[in-house]
Amino acid sequence: MTANGWLQILFYCLLLLLSVRPLGAYLHRLFTGERVMLMPALGGLERVFYRLSGVDARSEQTWQQYALAMLLFNLLGFALLYLLLRTQAWLPLNPQQLPNLSADLAFNTAMSFTTNTNWQSYSGEQALSYLSQMAGLTVQNFLSAATGIALAFALIRGFARKSTQQLGNAWVDVTRLTLYLLLPACLLFACLLIWQGVPQNFSAYTQASTLEAAQQLIAQGPIASQEAIKMLGTNGGGFLNANSAHPFENPTPLSNLLQMLSIFVIGAALTDVFGRAVNNRWQGHAILGAMLVLFIAGVAITYWAESAAPNALSGFDGVQGPGNLEGKETRFGIAASALFAVITTAASCGAVNAMHDSFTALGGAIPLFNIQLGEVIIGGVGAGFYGMMLYALIAIFMAGLMVGRTPEYIGKKIEVREVKLATLAVLAAPLAILLFTAIACVLPAGLTGLNNAGPHGFTEILYAYASAAGNNGSAFAGLSANSVFYNSTLGIAMLIGRFAIIVPMLAIAGSLAAKKQIPVSAGTLPTDGGLFVALLVAVVLVFGGLTFLPSLVLGPLAEHFAMLAGTQF
Repeated sequence: MTANGWLQILFYCLLLLLSVRPLGAYLHRLFTGERVMLMPALGGLERVFYRLSGVDARSEQTWQQYALAMLLFNLLGFALLYLLLRTQAWLPLNPQQLPNLSADLAFNTAMSFTTNTNWQSYSGEQALSYLSQMAGLTVQNFLSAATGIALAFALIRGFARKSTQQLGNAWVDVTRLTLYLLLPACLLFACLLIWQGVPQNFSAYTQASTLEAAQQLIAQGPIASQEAIKMLGTNGGGFLNANSAHPFENPTPLSNLLQMLSIFVIGAALTDVFGRAVNNRWQGHAILGAMLVLFIAGVAITYWAESAAPNALSGFDGVQGPGNLEGKETRFGIAASALFAVITTAASCGAVNAMHDSFTALGGAIPLFNIQLGEVIIGGVGAGFYGMMLYALIAIFMAGLMVGRTPEYIGKKIEVREVKLATLAVLAAPLAILLFTAIACVLPAGLTGLNNAGPHGFTEILYAYASAAGNNGSAFAGLSANSVFYNSTLGIAMLIGRFAIIVPMLAIAGSLAAKKQIPVSAGTLPTDGGLFVALLVAVVLVFGGLTFLPSLVLGPLAEHFAMLAGTQF
């Protein structure tokens, strides 16, 4: 570890904190339905959408109506994307004349992008036409991100409102977030990426001759536009197979910094929206504080593990100092690679600028553990916030049990119904991860995809299902997942990881919104200070540790001790 590396990490954290308040203020205006600066230009288009779809923007929905709208919206998006992927060979904007995707791969890909997972069992430049990339994947990148933020808005309304059944209007939330947040932000970000050298064109691939006189096919296309929303929407699906390690997707250190910042900014700002909505911004600061404690701890461990790699893995990049350079871009070095790995797995983004499969055992364990925690450390846009709030409800309930009082949070009593629903939502993804991992480890169809034996091979399978159920999308590249078995089971895990959390969470929001506000008393646990931050961090770690410690022992921890003993697999 070097001072240079730590300065990069601290500079990133400072920029992130500086973005929270201004972006939180803008998001809060969208949350409350207030006028924003882009409304004069885009307000007419918004009204046209409502008129064509028959939506009354003034009416609100109960949690059941909100959930049904979201489910139907995502089901339709899945069906349209699946159809596009199965017919791309006969559609325009396919200069490479790429064939249709197989049924199982199309199912996996459509489910992946609909659920904001963006897992890729294919190589983007070798499998998808420009039309599939733009009209299919990029569109779903916008809609899945808007869905996540809208769901966070619904939960915030549950805490902020009292004695009501209404949580807002799902169609209005998604429309406003797309028009006034995601589209303009991505347009600006895409222009910045083009300035840094990211291609944006419709040209066919370029045939080039190397210095050794070999022929090389250089992929290009509308990359910048997809790169922008994949980062801001915490989608992560790369236009190119190497993702943000490819110089066309991530050409410079500045583009690398902008991409890392864009992954976190919306998720971090939602904590400020929460504080503003409940009229106590320290409540939002406490949630963000818990997220940052877990994030900084993960960065520190990963940076240390990659910098202190055993001699067999050591190298020297001239800037970052000695450490594990395997699978890392020398443009970014060890510190920026470790930071990117923790950010992308803490935020359910899945974009990578280094290969996690090449990290040390402990360095790769932290990205895996981030996902297994439910990716609540900032998390996916919206999804990370409501995931952390589920843990907050459990933490409040446990604190109430310890002092013998009915737990309260933001003036609302937390009762058995809310705790049962929160527990159901928190345990849904771990069930899918561990169940499918166990099945894959014993069936020939699961074992044939492995390129590594021993604990590292087990970690590759475990990481794949954690990434799917956690809606992350990154992978340990040693697993060949493009098979009927993996495409099907990973797709089902994505479905569980997204919607088995959304429905209970909305039920909690509806239950909280219907409750009356109760005054703070002498026995109320303060939830806007350091004590609550420590309690929340402890609950997240205990739940994650109790659930996944056995699997981590069998995978990365066993590999670490075996490596120290000189054992190779």
